[in-house]
Amino acid sequence: MAMTYTDSAGLMTDSVFRGRVKVACLKYADYIHHEANTTPAHTSRLRWAQQAYQSPDETAGRVQPPTVMDQAVQDAGATITDAALQSAVEGVVNTFI
Repeated sequence: MAMTYTDSAGLMTDSVFRGRVKVACLKYADYIHHEANTTPAHTSRLRWAQQAYQSPDETAGRVQPPTVMDQAVQDAGATITDAALQSAVEGVVNTFI
């Protein structure tokens, strides 16, 4: 069941959830750093990854609200598994780059 607007708004500013989003962003940034330079859009992806390493809190702040709107997060809320959250974060980041 989807979260209410109030619940969604609360999760968008929840500091514990933001920490989990930050870890997921850094994990994805590490993956991008190690991918082949022939990967489509690698230059843009690498630029995002470098920015995520340099400013992880800012990156998490930008990624958190749209991640909350991901259907998996809407269904599970803050109890979403790390694996499902990782997938949601990667999906959001891919829309940025």
